[in-house]
Amino acid sequence: MRTTLALDDNLVAKAQAFTGLTEKSALVREALNALIERESAHRLALLGGSEPALEPVPRRKSVRM
Repeated sequence: MRTTLALDDNLVAKAQAFTGLTEKSALVREALNALIERESAHRLALLGGSEPALEPVPRRKSVRM
C-alpha cells in the first residue's frame, strides 16, 4: 500500500542510526512491526492471572550432566 507520511527528520535520522536501515520504507515497516509486537505483549500481559481455577502446570525437572 502506498501512502505519504510527514516524518520528523531528527526522529528518522535517530532511528536510522540505531537500526542501520537507510531506506525509509524499511524503517517504517520495522517500526510498525515493533509497535505490533509491543502492543501484543502488553495485551497478553493483561490476560495474566485471569484463570484463578487453573491447576498449576507440572514442570519437567532439568537433567544435569
